[in-house]
Amino acid sequence: MTSHDHIKLTSSELSSLFGAYVSDTLSICVLSYFLNHVEDSDTKDCVKFALESAQTRVKKEESIFRAEGIVIPVAFSEQDVNVRAPRLYSDEFILHYVSNIGVMGLNAYTTALPTTARQDIREFFSLCLQAATELFNQSVDILLNKGLYIRPPYIPYPQVTEFVHKQHFLAGWLGEQRPLTSTEISFLFMNLYRNTLGSALLTGFSQTAHSKEIRKYMERGAEIGQHHSAVFAKFLEESNLPVPTVSHFTVTDSVEAVFSDKLMMSHTAALYNAGSGFYGRSIGGSSRKDLSAAYSRLMIEVGEYSLDGAKIMIENGWVEKPPSAPNRKDLAGG
Repeated sequence: MTSHDHIKLTSSELSSLFGAYVSDTLSICVLSYFLNHVEDSDTKDCVKFALESAQTRVKKEESIFRAEGIVIPVAFSEQDVNVRAPRLYSDEFILHYVSNIGVMGLNAYTTALPTTARQDIREFFSLCLQAATELFNQSVDILLNKGLYIRPPYIPYPQVTEFVHKQHFLAGWLGEQRPLTSTEISFLFMNLYRNTLGSALLTGFSQTAHSKEIRKYMERGAEIGQHHSAVFAKFLEESNLPVPTVSHFTVTDSVEAVFSDKLMMSHTAALYNAGSGFYGRSIGGSSRKDLSAAYSRLMIEVGEYSLDGAKIMIENGWVEKPPSAPNRKDLAGG
């Protein structure tokens, strides 16, 4: 017996565990394929660490589900990936992708942990956070050593303390615009980087999807990512800041199916849902009105694309319903 035997999981804990399980099983499929093709030894070690971490988490998540008498989600399995399919992405892309897994993990687990009360679940998410931190640091070290890390723009160090005294600081519609703050630059750069990486991923998906409808959907997603990257690059250019160039997100010309359409659609949905969250944070960190307006406009485009994707997934029976509150009217016979 343990101290939490009589304490049921809260809705927040259920939600976090369900989401983590779906995400981890998806990652196992993608990383297993990458591991079968990656050639660089350092990158291979990083992929292997990410894969083993995800496999360890899945075992723990399944043990929690069993102990609680909760049905284990279907999520994803080896049926959703063909690890023997030809190479679709370069080693450099794979390394950046794995680094982004670390970033996404840091965001997910720092959200999950504060909403968790039960000690064993807190301990689990604490270990998850530790693994995500290690993966991120490991991947960044490799990117730096190989000269592949993409740094945000440099700006001069401040030499004096300044306070804002004019409303012009909030302007951005017409007339002369103030230079971007370091916070605004950071958000613009990271959103540009994530969209460029995502666009490359969806380009590969568009070449290898089974369904013509989904190939077109992936093409549209890749184009949206390119468009959003161009918007962010323009803001940097207008402040005379260098726009990072990404030439190593290489996609091969292979057209042989790698992942199931279900997995690719779910992966795309997760990317764009995360993107909406990042845009929301960017609005909060951007004082210039033109930046806030741009993020708001792009969020609408992301929302429309995500809604269309959700319709496709529902029509194909690919949306697994997360744990939900009971419908009291149905229970009452209403």
